[in-house]
Amino acid sequence: MDANLVILLLLIGYVVYTIDRHAKAFPQPPILVLIGFGLSFIPLFGELELTEKTLYELFLPALLFISAYKYSPSALRKNAGIIALLSTIGLVVTIALLGAAIFMITGPFVSISLVGAFIIASILAPTDPVSVTAILKQSSSKEGIADIVEGESMINDGTSIVIFTTLFTMLSTGKSITPLSVLGEFFLVSLGGILIGLFFGWLVSKAVHYTHHKEFQVMLSIIMAYGLFYLAEGIGVSGVLATVAAGIMLAWEFNNTNKEDHYLEALDGFWNIVEPTLLSVVFLMIGIISINYISIDHLFIGTIIFLASLLIRYMVTAVSMKLVPSTRKKFGLKESVIISFSGVKGTMSVVLLLILESAQTEHIDAYISISFIAIMLSLIIQSFGIFPLTKKLMKE
Repeated sequence: MDANLVILLLLIGYVVYTIDRHAKAFPQPPILVLIGFGLSFIPLFGELELTEKTLYELFLPALLFISAYKYSPSALRKNAGIIALLSTIGLVVTIALLGAAIFMITGPFVSISLVGAFIIASILAPTDPVSVTAILKQSSSKEGIADIVEGESMINDGTSIVIFTTLFTMLSTGKSITPLSVLGEFFLVSLGGILIGLFFGWLVSKAVHYTHHKEFQVMLSIIMAYGLFYLAEGIGVSGVLATVAAGIMLAWEFNNTNKEDHYLEALDGFWNIVEPTLLSVVFLMIGIISINYISIDHLFIGTIIFLASLLIRYMVTAVSMKLVPSTRKKFGLKESVIISFSGVKGTMSVVLLLILESAQTEHIDAYISISFIAIMLSLIIQSFGIFPLTKKLMKE
């Protein structure tokens, strides 16, 4: 990736984020994606590439760590039940229902296998609410909605990649996998990542006390965000869940003590700069590369699948909210609509889509095109629509 072009992308990101400071309900990610799409028609930018390796290994660990350590431990305590349900069983049910719907929808138009349909569903399952959480906090007077959306997103990133990897193996090798083996792999990879993350998060929170210079303390957080991700992936467990668990554990430990307030200030000072920097490049690049993956022939199917994903996510969210005692009385159907509509597709969905690109199987271009269309529609429609939707529902 050309360094000069990266600096130019950062300048564009700076302008967008500066405008955001003066505009209400201005979602930066879809704006950046649309600008990126426009830049793709300029030959200079059209040469840029975003690989799965770059996105997964360079950008993702930092973004995961930031979302985890900044998430309020008290919000996690209050919403643990609904977050756990939505990001595990709820996600599996969503993929199953959406996969079946995709298989039926695409039948008359494109030859997609049942496994392929479930793969597309698993790509569309993870959520990335970075473009809507700030707007939710502005537009919704109901405490807890944004916390549930953020908390679910942190966990379902890890859950979805485990399911996707299993389905991707089936598609690539043609081997059948038993439900029992899938379940075993799911628990091994997920729990392994969580346990490693909790242990190293606790270890780093203690090591900070022996590191008296804030610069080195921040360096330690970088080592944890990336080193732990690579370690977990290297031993065959979820690097995503390991990094998220470590960030949550770090926040939890510091929430229970005021000894390291200066460390949190230094940490915030560093990562609050890193976050918009990375997001600017990522979303601009998603827009730039989208022209390589989207086919106009699949626009209708992609749109129908996007609408189906909204409906199915709402159904799963509404049922889940009724099953958890802490949310059953507090939230109704209006809140379920807002939470489900806030499930914007983003970085993790693009990571999975780029992994899918390496599969040597029939109709792979159709899989990718349909998925990318649904992702782009989600990013644009849901990000821009969440403010008016929330204001309308909360007034009624």
